[in-house]
Amino acid sequence: MRTLLLGLLLTLPITAMCADRITGKPFATRSEVYAPHAMAATSHPLATQIALDVMKSGGSAVDAAIAANAALGLMEPTGNGVGGDLFAIVWDPKTKKLYGYNGSGRSPKSLTLAEFQKRGLTDIPSYGPLPVTVPGAVDAWFALHDRFGRKPIATDLAPAIRYAREGHPVHEVIAYYWRRSVPNLSKWPGYTEQFTLAGDTLGTRRGPRTGEMWKNPNLASTLEKIANGGRDAFYKGDIARTIDAYFKANGGFLSYDDLAAHHGEWVEPVSTNYRGYDVWELPPNGQGIAALQILNLLEPYDLKQYGFGSPEHVHLFTEAKKLAFADRAASYADPDFYRTPVAKLVSKEYARERGKLISMDRAAKAAEPGVIPQLNEGDTIYMTVADADGMMVSLIQSNYRGMGSGMAPPGLGFIFQDRGEQFVLKEGHPNSFAPGKRPFHTIIPAFVTRDGKPWLSFGVMGGAMQPQGHAQIVMNLVDFGMNLQEAGDAPRIQHDGSTEPQGQVTGMNDGGELDLESGFSYETVRALMRKGHSVRFADGPYGGYQAIMVNPNGGYVGASESRKDGQAAGY
Repeated sequence: MRTLLLGLLLTLPITAMCADRITGKPFATRSEVYAPHAMAATSHPLATQIALDVMKSGGSAVDAAIAANAALGLMEPTGNGVGGDLFAIVWDPKTKKLYGYNGSGRSPKSLTLAEFQKRGLTDIPSYGPLPVTVPGAVDAWFALHDRFGRKPIATDLAPAIRYAREGHPVHEVIAYYWRRSVPNLSKWPGYTEQFTLAGDTLGTRRGPRTGEMWKNPNLASTLEKIANGGRDAFYKGDIARTIDAYFKANGGFLSYDDLAAHHGEWVEPVSTNYRGYDVWELPPNGQGIAALQILNLLEPYDLKQYGFGSPEHVHLFTEAKKLAFADRAASYADPDFYRTPVAKLVSKEYARERGKLISMDRAAKAAEPGVIPQLNEGDTIYMTVADADGMMVSLIQSNYRGMGSGMAPPGLGFIFQDRGEQFVLKEGHPNSFAPGKRPFHTIIPAFVTRDGKPWLSFGVMGGAMQPQGHAQIVMNLVDFGMNLQEAGDAPRIQHDGSTEPQGQVTGMNDGGELDLESGFSYETVRALMRKGHSVRFADGPYGGYQAIMVNPNGGYVGASESRKDGQAAGY
């Protein structure tokens, strides 16, 4: 009897083995969160509570977003921090308009393509001083605050400073990624001293364990200097001088002058209409328009009739992704150096022409870009906040490759990003390395409006998964009728192996790999394999999701990623 029961269990679909909820889809982990006044959804419960406290005390959604983001740099250094970049989309209820901010930093002006070539490098290293670019997060805080903040920025930063000094317990998923980062980053100066604890055996170092208290007094001091001295305290003050000296002493190129010259910029979000919903992304140097391209390619198909998890659903999504990512590799770059044909790439006419390349029967082995240039893995946090006045913030921030480059200047309590790894060391490519240039960027916030009114602020973290995840969330809501939490909990699709904007000389020629999360049926997997897809199971590359939707009955609906440590909550 025991053998028979085990055999029966093994034949059940994965979704039938989760907890038995009396409502909702079988893969849903919990209910949506409803609140009448304000909502915050972040990747850490304490950061969510900080955002709510700021809004309860009169702060705007932007004040709350800054406060939560500063706290996440302390609490989730495996994904973000003041050493990284930041992008945001803000819905302003006064002007009834969306505003976009590109807070990405540039490469050091003293570092050249010739320097990499002299060193015999064909790709920029993942860690150490060479991939470091100017961090844009602090500048973005102040730009957003100057336009939409209500509280003094010192008030916004106070909760993160307090937690940095007093300590906080580390959460489970964060502890897992921290532990994995230590072997890679410990060789770089300043990391071990500031981001590890004494190990169980003499002389060893480790990351904090789940539930263990973590303090970062160095970061507290850095944030205090920023709170008291403004953005210039970071880009032109003692912090900048410490950074300059650190990189000079450790073979780096980032300088005081690079920091002092930094500026982010306000940009116009770009949209496409998908079945009556206007989906908004930021233009390159980010990859957001890839999500719009995917949705345009899928719109002609009746996905609702095919059904979620059907072979047709997964196949069509994968083929659309391949085509969008071919364009992404060829022509997404810093607009100061290359004019990406954004209007053409997100047009319906272009999608119709490109869509002719999709076969319902066979998986494409190769995908060429539709626009030829006139020149040719990252962990992140995403959060969203909405206040009682109707302001909504979609914000994403990252160090890239988890904790970043490993370069941690003494006494500052943060690690520099390694975004420069995403440049191409090849002349003539739109994303080719150049001094003072912004690299291709993976982090993208998203927003959806309907009939000119805000409907959804959301994002999905995780490198190349992000535009794939954005498209899937929209499909889950619009095509498959899921609620906000179900749309994030639903099993995800990730296609890997498309030509990348950095480092790859040859394009995809084998169709790549199709990763399917637990929950897709064997019938679907088998049908996909018969179409020529190479299907595999991958552990953990499916991203992290936070979302806030406007409740038509008043207030907001919130949802948070069940695969991470986050929380959606409101009041």
